[in-house]
Amino acid sequence: MGIYLVSVGAREWFDEAKDEDDDEEEGGRGALASALGAELSRRGLPPYRSVPEAPERMVRGAGMSFEEKLVPSMDGFEALCRTHLSPEEHDVLCGWSVLVPFSLDEAIRLPVATAYTDTAVVAGAPQVLALAERLATVVALPVDEIPAACDNLDLTMWFLDGPAKDAAAARPGPWGEDLDAAFYVALYLRAAQHSLRRGCPIVYC
Repeated sequence: MGIYLVSVGAREWFDEAKDEDDDEEEGGRGALASALGAELSRRGLPPYRSVPEAPERMVRGAGMSFEEKLVPSMDGFEALCRTHLSPEEHDVLCGWSVLVPFSLDEAIRLPVATAYTDTAVVAGAPQVLALAERLATVVALPVDEIPAACDNLDLTMWFLDGPAKDAAAARPGPWGEDLDAAFYVALYLRAAQHSLRRGCPIVYC
């Protein structure tokens, strides 16, 4: 149980099939894909069809899928955002329910339910990445040490199971003073990077 941030492959993204016993987020996300396609067309933007297939099996460290669990408290991260981002920038970084691998001048709101919201909010990964990179610079996040591939809770375990504490002792800095806040900086950074690199959507589930 808990909240996860995960990548979505083509089969799930375009599939609208649901069984009667499925909950809101089981089966496909075809309704979301269709609504986004219609809104992109209305705005004169190209369709989003080049979604890669999810790997048949997860291989830790391969960087082919994304799955992280939102375990730590967000209090320190929210304080960091209030200090260094405008309210509008905070909404861009944290207010989405769907992340897509192309630029959007503003978030797209769709009348489609997601796992935790009645309305899907779609943000562009380039905009999220720019803000996450800014916060990473503020806290001096050691991006060369934190996991780059997040196939199976790699970031979550790195921050919660000890390596982060050891790294903070060896490379002290603002990031090590609040590892919970640093986790969320790293989470949004890696999520946006993965979306852009793989060309896939990322959603909460």
